[in-house]
Amino acid sequence: MDNDEPLEPETKDEPETKPTSQNSDETLYCEAEASVAVEKEKPAQESSETDLEIEDTEKFFTTRQNELYLEACRLMSVVPVSYFLRNMEESYMNLNHHGLGPNGTKAIAIALVSNTSVVTLELADNGLMEEGILSLLEMLQENYYLQELNVSDNDLGFKGAKIISEFLQRNTSSLWNLQLSGEEPDRARIQEGKGALVWKALQTTPFTAGNNFRDESAELLCQALAANYQIKTLDLSHNQFSDKGGEYMGQMLALNVGLQSLDLSWNHFYIRGAVALCNGLRANGTLQKLDLSMNGFGNEGATALGEVLRLNSSLVYLDISINDISNEGISKISKGLEFNESLKVLKLFLNPMSMDGAVLLILSIKRNPKSKMEEIDISNVLVSEQFLKILDGVCAIHPQLDVVYKAVQGLSAKKTVLLWANPMKLIQSYADQHKITVLDFFKSLSPDGKMTMPVGNFRKAIILQDKVPLNLYQVRELVKKLSDKPDTVNFRASASTMCSWLWGQVLGTWCHS
Repeated sequence: MDNDEPLEPETKDEPETKPTSQNSDETLYCEAEASVAVEKEKPAQESSETDLEIEDTEKFFTTRQNELYLEACRLMSVVPVSYFLRNMEESYMNLNHHGLGPNGTKAIAIALVSNTSVVTLELADNGLMEEGILSLLEMLQENYYLQELNVSDNDLGFKGAKIISEFLQRNTSSLWNLQLSGEEPDRARIQEGKGALVWKALQTTPFTAGNNFRDESAELLCQALAANYQIKTLDLSHNQFSDKGGEYMGQMLALNVGLQSLDLSWNHFYIRGAVALCNGLRANGTLQKLDLSMNGFGNEGATALGEVLRLNSSLVYLDISINDISNEGISKISKGLEFNESLKVLKLFLNPMSMDGAVLLILSIKRNPKSKMEEIDISNVLVSEQFLKILDGVCAIHPQLDVVYKAVQGLSAKKTVLLWANPMKLIQSYADQHKITVLDFFKSLSPDGKMTMPVGNFRKAIILQDKVPLNLYQVRELVKKLSDKPDTVNFRASASTMCSWLWGQVLGTWCHS
């Protein structure tokens, strides 16, 4: 079949299969099915479901889908995507940056109606627009296998938001992860910047919002999400929501009972929007992960967040990096942390806070015996040796806690060497003395002897054990070496880590000989 030629008209004796006889996008799937049926000299009324009942082998199923996709491409006058054809049996399909456009997306949607393999579909930066998103969501009304969809950076606009909202109100698909992010600016500028300066610079630098969602889109999406219980993970970052959009988000969060993870980073929420969002969070009991980084909460928004942390019992992860929060706002957040019993990760990177604010944070954890905090990211803040002494006292009560800061001011070279002594070398020395393996040592830390542990539990166990005393720096290094997932350490990695260290020792010996 020549896929570059336009589709020839159907035979005159079967007018019902002509593309020109169908006037609606809703009948496009039937159109493609009928065309394939004619080519194979089957009755026009025989559907793909009937074909699959007759031939139930996996080979036929894949071939049938390939033919359906190729015919859909002819109908839409688009060139087939070879990657899609090759991977229709895989669970993960990455079609980001393929330049599909609305028609190419319709062809993909037609082929996926009866697909039972693809679970995750990536379609970022494809110029879908409202026609493309409509085809995808119509497909999801029939396909109950696809669960994760990324349509970020696709110029969906208000019309696209309306189509998505109508889909979400139905609560009928198996979709639980929906990514609607806009275009992401260069993050290198953040890493090189300093606190409030980089925040102000990035807030005033224009960039293209890849889905062009504004406050009117937020209103539609939030109205639908208020009653939606299917979507668990939602990414609305890098859009153009302002304070009005923040008010809509707050109203939605007060009513929603499904969302567990929400990304609202890189929007334009300032004081009014921040307070409205926090009002909604106070009534929400299901959201566990929230990313609000790169907004404009300021100290007033931080005050509202402090009240949320005092009352909320579901949030586990909160990112409020780059929000122009100074020590004043940090003090309000700290007061909320004194009562919080759920939060494990708090990211405050690149806020204009000093070591005094950092001290307030860790002392709030010390005052809360029920705190579950495992990580505080203040990695732009310089601390002192006095801060380290306070931190040691806090970790004696909460050994699972790790505070990531920039550096220690005035630390002597000798102390630096002692602090950063290779932890794997110390563990290997202990293992050799007791005639056990390094793996045996790590497995002894796990209550059930398993090969994996949550990072917080591992950090607590390694701090409390007295066989190989390690400081906070060394524990952090171990976590980095053993982590195979963001929240889990894998002891199997200890073997490769040990080999790397030994090989480094050999190379060092050669270099000095």
